[in-house]
Amino acid sequence: MFAPSALAALPHLRDYVSRRVSSYDPTGGNRDWIDIEPSETRTIATMDGPGCIRHIWMTMLFQDERLLRGVLLRFYWDDCPEPSIECPIGDFFGLGHAKRKNFVTAVNQMSPQEGRGFNSWWPMPFRERARVEVLNPSDETFPLYFYFDYESYDSPARLDGQSYLHVQWRRENPTAGWGAEYDHLKGVDEEQWRQKMFFGDDPRSLNTDGKENYVILESNGDGIYCGAHLDIDIFRRQKNDWFGEGDDMIFVDGEAWPPNLHGTGTEDWCNTAFGPSEEYHAPYHGVLLYNGNETWKWKGKQSIYRYHIEDPIRFRKSIRVTIEHGHANKLENDYSSTAYYYLSQPQRGGPALPPMADRFPRPDEPPYPTGD
Repeated sequence: MFAPSALAALPHLRDYVSRRVSSYDPTGGNRDWIDIEPSETRTIATMDGPGCIRHIWMTMLFQDERLLRGVLLRFYWDDCPEPSIECPIGDFFGLGHAKRKNFVTAVNQMSPQEGRGFNSWWPMPFRERARVEVLNPSDETFPLYFYFDYESYDSPARLDGQSYLHVQWRRENPTAGWGAEYDHLKGVDEEQWRQKMFFGDDPRSLNTDGKENYVILESNGDGIYCGAHLDIDIFRRQKNDWFGEGDDMIFVDGEAWPPNLHGTGTEDWCNTAFGPSEEYHAPYHGVLLYNGNETWKWKGKQSIYRYHIEDPIRFRKSIRVTIEHGHANKLENDYSSTAYYYLSQPQRGGPALPPMADRFPRPDEPPYPTGD
């Protein structure tokens, strides 16, 4: 699916026609947007196949920025009656928590000022047709500008061996942590606290099955997993509330624990190390949002990502991508994620999404308990 280098392949004269669907004003005027009305589900783009979407750009204005989580994008491939992509519009473009900010990755970007321009570079092949919907469950009308740049081919044979992009959005709010039971020992009896939390005095501190991990992606089919961004809100002060000790565990084709793809910590999953406390974004990994401070390092909203572009993870029957919420799932936090993957046949991309109010982020500055 992914060439080793798009730049190296650029001079190759492939056989396709360049096409675009956009919100331009067909009268020749300058009203180059469409209004999405309250409670409206609107098809904004249809493309006949065979073809492949190569780039998407969007921008929109909300009075209530929480609608970055409220408004949904849906993509339908060929004749599949359910969306292969159903995702909050902000999260689809690479950043959760209903946030905008400038960042650059290989496949998702938000452009200045303050992340107002949204870009996606995921290749999206389709054989017969593609249809894109926007669902606005709110009572607000908003303007939407967009480009869908795609390639049109003369034969579906040009897509032989290529698969369909799917996106899965999930949230667990809050995760079921157990570590707070021993907060009273922290700073009082450090050795007992460590034994309880990390070394097996409490059997929950030994994770030998991964069953309670946060689930980033779960899917059946033949495909490749291409990564995710993980958005964590540490909404309540907990002793040692550093989330980075949570190992990633990826179970391929029904394998038992321990899976072949078993990681060493959440900070390692996003290819950083030793508790990063600054933002950093590279093509395939990084920290998009760091919201700590000197008195509470892990306070509030954090966003990290790892995209498997050069190293996509192959599965033939099923995949379950998980990560611990703190060591052995000891922390109680608000976790959400957006996973990107390809399947040989289009199908629904993940479970049904919760109602809009249950997708909204927590307030940026809730009345955090002070604590230690």
